[in-house]
Amino acid sequence: MNSTVLIITYYWPPAGGPGVQRWLKFVKYLSEFGIEPIVYCPENPNYPIMDESLVNEIPNNITILKQPINEPYGLASLFSKGSAKKISSGVIPKAKKQSFIEKAMLYVRGNYFIPDARKNWVTPSVSYLSEYIKKHQIETIITTGPPHSLHLIGLQLKAKLGVKWLADFRDPWTTIGYHKDLKLTDSSKAKHLDLEQKVLNTADQIVVTSNHTKNEFKTKTKQPISVITNGYDTHKVRVEGKDAQFSLSHIGSLLSERNPMVLWNVLSEIIKENKDFSEVFKLQLIGVVSDDVVESIHENGLKNHVDVVGYVSHDEALQFQMKSQLLLLIEIDSEDTKAIIAGKVFEYLISETPILAIGPKDSDVEQIITSTNTGTYFNYQQKAELKTQILDYFEAFQNNNLQVNAIGLQPYSRKALTKKLSEIIKDS
Repeated sequence: MNSTVLIITYYWPPAGGPGVQRWLKFVKYLSEFGIEPIVYCPENPNYPIMDESLVNEIPNNITILKQPINEPYGLASLFSKGSAKKISSGVIPKAKKQSFIEKAMLYVRGNYFIPDARKNWVTPSVSYLSEYIKKHQIETIITTGPPHSLHLIGLQLKAKLGVKWLADFRDPWTTIGYHKDLKLTDSSKAKHLDLEQKVLNTADQIVVTSNHTKNEFKTKTKQPISVITNGYDTHKVRVEGKDAQFSLSHIGSLLSERNPMVLWNVLSEIIKENKDFSEVFKLQLIGVVSDDVVESIHENGLKNHVDVVGYVSHDEALQFQMKSQLLLLIEIDSEDTKAIIAGKVFEYLISETPILAIGPKDSDVEQIITSTNTGTYFNYQQKAELKTQILDYFEAFQNNNLQVNAIGLQPYSRKALTKKLSEIIKDS
């Protein structure tokens, strides 16, 4: 007989972006390993990105529970709809470029909504789920964040009912990069740390997406911690062939701090020095792109070579990955971001397109790309090496020999990762 697990998540189709796909894929495969998932999510969420195509991936036979949520973004949009949408989607302008309204929004968000803007969903969710869990005799619950307020639902249900609780961290909590941008007071910082400690030391099992996060959390709790990365899934998307141009494509958000000046400088130099490159090079940005990044690209003379596509559906993103000549992966040059492994990394791995990655030295992403032989990785100080590699890729493109020979990808398949999760659920 299959066991039942209750999954408490904010992001669920038709939400778009990487946050939704982790648990959508787990739900897809859990029943194959003897676990029946029940999903609890908001009835009226304020998703900054929508992707209706993901609705088609929800299994037909699962129970989905929904309850209303009261979020502040509707009120914030009365003052500035554009700023509210940008901030809710993670696009935080550089401090010197923030308007008074944006500064006020960030201060209010950081200090009056702890741990985040979904905090008002905690109490009604605990009330509703307490009755549901008792009625249906559910023994195991899973919370996934961010938003980390959902872990507070788990914290209270654990105290109230004694259920087994697995807390899944798709990103770190107090060490995530944008945390520094929220204009937190000392009191607010202390509240975040206190809540983080309570969650990490009360959950029966912690799941994280990277080894760096595991090592960080090991200094904060004695509870068992497992690494289950994001992954790739099988799909039916097909393309007729690669782009005729030498296309370098970035899929996903390029926020203000994720702005690789070293790359824009290198591309500018190559365009000036190499006529053949200049005639066929195209930079494609698919997803949310901050004004700061676009401005930097234009300042480096790349305006005629860039195409800011904007957000596209998941299937369209897969097509871009498969058609492009190169895939660009960018992470902020920071100690905090060594733990970040964007969900798109794993789809990049199976795209049969070489990856050009730039990020902090010794990151988890560097280890994955190197071990799977799927591309090249550079830190921000390796300008000369980066330039040489791009020219090598271009030469291979000219010779019709630009390809990738990936190895060791199977452990990152969504089905293999779900099997690992099922074993943790059964053992906890």
